[in-house]
Amino acid sequence: MSAATRRQSGLADMEKLRAALRGKAEVLAPGDAEEPILHPAVRAAIYEWLTEINAAGELSAVGVKPRTTALLSGPPGCGKTTLAHHLSARLGVPMVNVGPETLYDAHLGASERNMADLFDVLATTKGRCIVFLDEIDAVGTKRAADSGGGAQNARNSMLTVLLRRIESFAGILIAATNRPDTLDPALWRRFGMQIDVALPDEDARYAILKRYGMPFLFDEAALDLLAAVSEGAAPSLLRQLMEGAKRQIVIGGRMRRMPATAAEAFRLVVAQTRPHPDYEPPPLWRDTDVLAALQPTPWPPEVANKAED
Repeated sequence: MSAATRRQSGLADMEKLRAALRGKAEVLAPGDAEEPILHPAVRAAIYEWLTEINAAGELSAVGVKPRTTALLSGPPGCGKTTLAHHLSARLGVPMVNVGPETLYDAHLGASERNMADLFDVLATTKGRCIVFLDEIDAVGTKRAADSGGGAQNARNSMLTVLLRRIESFAGILIAATNRPDTLDPALWRRFGMQIDVALPDEDARYAILKRYGMPFLFDEAALDLLAAVSEGAAPSLLRQLMEGAKRQIVIGGRMRRMPATAAEAFRLVVAQTRPHPDYEPPPLWRDTDVLAALQPTPWPPEVANKAED
């Protein structure tokens, strides 16, 4: 089978999967994944896992199976979904993104049926996809042995179904949580890896800022400063910061209030964006006076292709 034929077959299979999971989950194509900029420890863990998956035959020869489940934990916006999608792209398979809102139902027994229906469809893929269970703490909290009432009993029952289905699932399954301490111990044990998706270090923050600043060529000294004063920022917040700056550049002229300096532009953006309440605010969000050092920075920055011309 040629590469083109395999690609067409893969696209057809993905569309069938989308149709089968309509209303239950979102199916993301591997080609749409974005390569994450990771903390070195997270990057090393993912590289090891990919190597392990690709060495399944060699591991089998010594009586070991590759791990097929992982729990990603970390605060909101730290890149857990992006990381899971990237892994699916590296393996060349779609990612099935499942949110708790598509599973939980207040009607008696409905949540368990939703869970069973989902995994019945996933079983037909024979492992040719990655399953991503987002916010798993919504359905996987510690079970209560006493009077939790009907809602607690329903959650306990749903968790029991989930545990059984994870155990029997033939493919790769990744779950994500912001609250790992709330997970039921039995659910925790179902994961062969537990990875803390750490917030980006200064080098990673610089790379994220530069990526989302494109196609503008932001001054390197300015990016260095922004990376230093955004310690503790999640990738999503850094993206907001740079996309906000680009909006200032594009619409400033239309609104006849183009910021005169980089410091002024970034102050406007910071005033409109806030870190998630779970985070300690980064220095930049505590005191925008740190932006005074941007005063000499040329503004607005040039566009990459124009600079090359």
